[in-house]
Amino acid sequence: MKKTIENITVCLVAVFCLLFGILFFAIPKKEFSENENRYLSKLDKPDWESVKSGTYMNDLTDYVVDHFPGRDLFMGIKTKSDILSGKKQIGNIYIGKDGYYIEAYNAPKETQTRIDILKRFSENEALTGKNVQMMLVPTAVTILQEKLPPFVDSYTVSQLDTIEEIYAGTGISPVRVENILLEHKDEYIYYRLDHHWTTLGAYYAYTVYCEEAGLIPESLSGFTGTVVSEEFRGTIYSKVNDYGVKGDSITSYSHPEDQLTVTYTDTGEVTSSLYNPEYLEKKDKYSYFLNNLHSLIVVENENAVTDRVLVLLKDSYANSMVPFLAHHFKTIYVFDTRSYKSGVAKFLEEHADVTDVLFLYNMNTFDTDLGIKAVY
Repeated sequence: MKKTIENITVCLVAVFCLLFGILFFAIPKKEFSENENRYLSKLDKPDWESVKSGTYMNDLTDYVVDHFPGRDLFMGIKTKSDILSGKKQIGNIYIGKDGYYIEAYNAPKETQTRIDILKRFSENEALTGKNVQMMLVPTAVTILQEKLPPFVDSYTVSQLDTIEEIYAGTGISPVRVENILLEHKDEYIYYRLDHHWTTLGAYYAYTVYCEEAGLIPESLSGFTGTVVSEEFRGTIYSKVNDYGVKGDSITSYSHPEDQLTVTYTDTGEVTSSLYNPEYLEKKDKYSYFLNNLHSLIVVENENAVTDRVLVLLKDSYANSMVPFLAHHFKTIYVFDTRSYKSGVAKFLEEHADVTDVLFLYNMNTFDTDLGIKAVY
């Protein structure tokens, strides 16, 4: 009887492996994972050098893992079992209170290098006479500490200490937003399933920027707010794969008096909106703001309350603040310096009408964002 059970078990396992093998080769292979917001591994034809070096086997392993049948389902099941067993950290994501999944902050490695780059840039003659400021935004791991698991000591590596080091080292006028974010920490200022702040968080930071830049911030009620999605599951969700969790809501804001012309210089597209609703039907819903990534976006407001012109060097945190800033500036040049190849310093030399420059980065990407190295 025991032998019979063993034989049946072996047969079932063999059939299971065979079926998955057939499925692996039969199902169409996707190039892009919307759930993880990344391109999946490809497998080139083997050659002797790649086989000998072991590169081909590594590529084959990555390919099999990325295209394994039911991969998302199995990852979700594992995550659910980890959470139900009481696990409070998955990879570099903390399982927080009130449905928050919060990304850990890793010790920065290139702080001094980036300080040196930004200091040299700020001393460029093209910036003489311009209002140059920097806003470094702490992420949820610093502001929402009360939602973190009790074992987490977020000040082991402090974002706030690093922020102070950068402000002091670059000499650029700081726009300190940590205090206002802490004041409103009980409000919905960070997404639960994404690493960005919400538009409400961006609004509070905008008010601080206005005060530092000599502008009068508009009250939130002066903007028209619209909930455009309640199904946003962002980058952190993709790392955790906790299926069934309630999505985040996205609210867009616009000022009724603004008349915008938005030009995407890399594609030639011209529109009157800072938003692209097509992304609300996709996994990458945050790209609704400013139509995803573009090397240079020119935002012109015919009814701006000033004639000032802003150059904005930024990461994606800035995308949800631009709708507030656009009310105040006649023109905003929005740079993604990772892909802008002509040099921002040269651009400033050629645009004497620029009155203001703002660096806006969040602290979880400041150390790794390649755009900072390309400000020239």
